[in-house]
Amino acid sequence: MNTPTRLGAYALGLVAVFGAAAGIGAAVGPVGAAADDSATHDAATHDPASSIESHPESPMDTSAPSAAAHLPGGLQISEAGYTLDVTGSLPAGEATPVSFRILGPDGRPVTAYDTAHDEDLHLIAVRRDLTGYQHVHPDLAADGTWSIPLALTAGTWRLFADFDPAGNDPALVLGADVAVAGDYTPQPLPEPSATAEVDGYTVTLDGQLTPGAESELTLSVARDGQPVTDLQPYLAAYGHLVALRDGDLAYLHVHPAGEPGDGVTTPGPDITFYATAPSAGDYRLFLDFQHGDVVRTAEFTVRAGDPAAAATGGAATPTATPTGSATEGADGHGDAEHAHG
Repeated sequence: MNTPTRLGAYALGLVAVFGAAAGIGAAVGPVGAAADDSATHDAATHDPASSIESHPESPMDTSAPSAAAHLPGGLQISEAGYTLDVTGSLPAGEATPVSFRILGPDGRPVTAYDTAHDEDLHLIAVRRDLTGYQHVHPDLAADGTWSIPLALTAGTWRLFADFDPAGNDPALVLGADVAVAGDYTPQPLPEPSATAEVDGYTVTLDGQLTPGAESELTLSVARDGQPVTDLQPYLAAYGHLVALRDGDLAYLHVHPAGEPGDGVTTPGPDITFYATAPSAGDYRLFLDFQHGDVVRTAEFTVRAGDPAAAATGGAATPTATPTGSATEGADGHGDAEHAHG
């Protein structure tokens, strides 16, 4: 083959290669395309069909075009252009000042929010062994900085910011780890149990978490053996439930059935929620309820399906049993939650 002929063939080959690459790019889509929001939910309506340190001027967007759309909430520090900006280390203490910002798609702190469950933002703090749970509502400064004191012990903590930015963007749950210095001994996850005791109250859990399906959970509150029928509204419901998956602390979509004043929902003893467990495994449930002007927190361990069968590709057998521990916070927020309950 002479030189002109060889050059022509080489040029045609380049055209073919770049043409194929362009076709593949069009099929896959742009890198970093925004994923659907997996944390969006309507807490008032049930429809069965249905960092560590970050840098303010360059918020991370870790969402993936396909996988992130199916992730539970709280696993990402950045999603849909929004970033949880929090320092990566804090000191231990009973009232450790904690400050953070929510950075918007433009890299600036967000200062306007839509109210959800009576608050503009819910902050949940829990140590990675699922102890020390706190659900609080920080104060927002004019510059977009949220601040609140937390009771922190040594270890790695997960902070969840549950919020709905003002406008048309969806509600989000962002999560970030912070390290708290000191000697740390992880605590074992309590075994499943259907009851929890707190301050003279007994909370009983009825229902099963079925992996991959929406499940109905009913928690019944009694005091001194008598059903409590005069629960007080708390965060636009008669109870508020947060569910976290053991291991990665995935933040489940949970919402209550009904609301105070709807003419149907009674103020106890039963509080019903709908929750979706993304996989078999152990989950920790935290129920906040208010009675006598005090908010108390009942804690349960629940097992969804058969983790061993799921790990080997076998069929999961739906089972659920919640651990009975419950706590009362000095500030009225329980053992110092939001999965929307």
